[in-house]
Amino acid sequence: MSDSARRPEAEPPTDEAALSARLKSLGQRLDQAGPRRASEEPASRSATDHSALARGFRLSSELVAGVLVGAGIGWLIDRWLKTVPWGTFVFALLGFTAGVLNVMRSAGVVPGGVPDSTVERRKD
Repeated sequence: MSDSARRPEAEPPTDEAALSARLKSLGQRLDQAGPRRASEEPASRSATDHSALARGFRLSSELVAGVLVGAGIGWLIDRWLKTVPWGTFVFALLGFTAGVLNVMRSAGVVPGGVPDSTVERRKD
């Protein structure tokens, strides 16, 4: 009985030894790869973060600029034609639509440039 009780206890140390050896090997490989990864990741991550931030600011500024330009044109038309709220309202909506379209073009959701039907007419 004591022999059979000791045999299962004898097997885990060999498994533990193999596991310890694998863990040590993994630790050494991570130590070797660590400095390379540490030097590569922050630079690429920083560039990616700045690029995403710049793109976000560009897209938001295009939307705001569209609304402001549309509202400005509407305000000028209101002052000229004495139709106080309507020109600003209509042209602010047109500016918003133009801003959304510009954002979608810049984001790559909608293809930019001239619509296909216009291109076909120009070829004829």
